[in-house]
Amino acid sequence: MTTTSFDTDFHRYAELIAAHGLNVQHGQLVHINTEPIHRDFAMLVAEKCYERGAKCVEYAYSDPRADRLRIEKSDPAHLSYVPGFYTAKFTELVDQQAANLRIIGMEFPDVLASTDPKRIQTLTLNRQKAIKYFFDNGIGRSQVHWCVAAAATPLWGKKIYPALTPEKACEALWQDILAMCRADKPACLDLWREHNERLQGRAKKLTELKIKELRFVGPGTDLVVGLSDRAIWKGGQELSSRGLWFEPNLPTEEVFTTPDFRATRGHLRATRPFMINGKLIENLSAKFAGGAITDFMASSGADTFGAYVASDDGARRLGEVALVGIDSPVYQAGKVFQEILFDENAACHIAVGQAYKFCLEGGTDLDSTQAAAIGCNESAVHTDMMISNTDVDVTATLYDGRSVILLQAGAWARDFR
Repeated sequence: MTTTSFDTDFHRYAELIAAHGLNVQHGQLVHINTEPIHRDFAMLVAEKCYERGAKCVEYAYSDPRADRLRIEKSDPAHLSYVPGFYTAKFTELVDQQAANLRIIGMEFPDVLASTDPKRIQTLTLNRQKAIKYFFDNGIGRSQVHWCVAAAATPLWGKKIYPALTPEKACEALWQDILAMCRADKPACLDLWREHNERLQGRAKKLTELKIKELRFVGPGTDLVVGLSDRAIWKGGQELSSRGLWFEPNLPTEEVFTTPDFRATRGHLRATRPFMINGKLIENLSAKFAGGAITDFMASSGADTFGAYVASDDGARRLGEVALVGIDSPVYQAGKVFQEILFDENAACHIAVGQAYKFCLEGGTDLDSTQAAAIGCNESAVHTDMMISNTDVDVTATLYDGRSVILLQAGAWARDFR
C-alpha cells in the first residue's frame, strides 16, 4: 500500500467502500477477502467499518500461489474437493445478512498463466458450486451487502505502465483507481449519489422501452442479442433484503440486463482482452448460432477459453448484456487494465454463463425449468467480453416494432446521456 501524498485519498476511498459500497450497518458482520499484499488497506477499510458500528470484521487472505501449487502438485482427482467449512462460512454470511467485500489486485498477476486450463477450471468450478447458496441468495436476492473494489500492486501496475519502475507504476495505478472511483475528490460521496441517479434513470428508460433485440455493429461484429419482454435493466446501487442500498462494484459505469439466450445470433470481435482463470484472452472472435457459441478463435488464451465454455451446458450461452458509453471515466483513462472490474466498465459487453434472475420481472421466484422456458441461462460460470469502442453502434428493436439508436460511435444517444 503506497502512502505519502495518497493518505487522504486512501481514507476517503476506504470510507467510500464502507459507507457507500458495503453500507455497513450497526451490528453487522463484515467479511473481507483479499490477498496478503492488501492487508494494510483491508485494515483501513475495517477501521471505517467499525466506526460505522460493525460487530465483527473477519478477514480471509488467499494467495493464488497456493492454487498453483495445488494444481501442479496434487492428485488431479482431488481438485474437485472443497472443504465443508468453506461452504459453511459463505452460508453464514447469507444467513447473517452480512457485508462481504472482495478487494482485487493480484500481487503476481501471471502466477496462474502457465497452469493447465482444465485443472484450474475444475478447481474454480467446484468452489463456485460449493457456495451456490451464497450466489443464489446472497447475491441473487441481495441478502448480503456485497462489493468488489480494487487495490494496486507493483506488478499489476507494471503491466499497465511498463516504462515505469514497479513502485512508480503502482503509484500511477493507484491514481487511476482513485480517479475512476471518484475518491480523489472531496465531494466523493455526493458525486456517487449523482452518478447513481444517472445510471438508474438510464436503466429505467431502457426498461420502459421494452426492447426485443439489441444489435451491435462494428468491425468484425454484427451481433443480435434478444431480450425477454420481462427484462429489467439495472445500474448502480442495489437494494438489499434489509431495505438498504449498497454498491456492488466500485467503479461501475454499466447498465445491464438478462438476455433471452435462445435469440443470440451473429458474430463478434472482442474490443479488449479479458482474463479467465489468470490467463489473458486476446483478440477473441466468436460466432453464435442457436443461442450458443459455435466457433471461436483467439491469438492467445484459446485453450483456456475453450475449457471455460466447455464447463457446463450454459457456459456457451449468454447470461448478461451491458451497455457502457465512451463517457465512462474508465474508457477515458485510455488504458486496458487487464482486470474485469475496470475493463467491463469501459465498454459494452456480454457475458457467457450464469444469468441474473433479478433482471427479470418475477425472476427471483423462477425455478430452473421456468427460467429456461424464457431463455434465462443457468451455469456455474460467468465472464464478460467487451464488444464496443468508437467504431461500434448499438440499435434497439422494440416489441412494438420501432427502432431506436442507443449508442452511436460508442457514445450514448441524446435521450440516454
